Amino acid sequence: MPKEKPKNYDLLERTAIFGENIIEFCQNLSKNEINKRLVSQLIRAGTSIGANYMEADCAVSKKDFENKIGISRKEARETMHWMRMVAKANIDKKDQCRIFWKESQELVWIFSKIISNSKKKTLSSKE
Repeated sequence: MPKEKPKNYDLLERTAIFGENIIEFCQNLSKNEINKRLVSQLIRAGTSIGANYMEADCAVSKKDFENKIGISRKEARETMHWMRMVAKANIDKKDQCRIFWKESQELVWIFSKIISNSKKKTLSSKE
C-alpha cells in the first residue's frame, strides 16, 4: 500500500515518497517481457522527479532552478504516460495505477505553478 503524502506538503519528502511508492508498486508487478520494459521506464521517470526537484532546491542560479523544475515537471508527465501503459498491460492494477497517475498530475500542476511564479518574479523585477 502506498505511503501517504506528507501532511506538511514538504515537496522534497512528497517526491521522495512518490518514488519509493513507485519502486514498491513495480516490485509487485508480474515479471514478464512487457512489464520488464515498462517498469524500467516507469522507475526511471518516477524516481527522477524527486532527484531533479532536490537539484532545483540547491540551484546555483534562477535559470538553473527553472531548468531543474522544468525537468521535474517533464518527468512527472512522463510518469503519467508510463503509468497508463502499465495499467493497460496489468488490468488488475488499474485502480492503483490511477492513484499514481493522479499524484503525477498533481505534481505536474505544482511544478507548473512554481515555474509560473518564478517567471512572474523575473518579469516584475524587470519593471
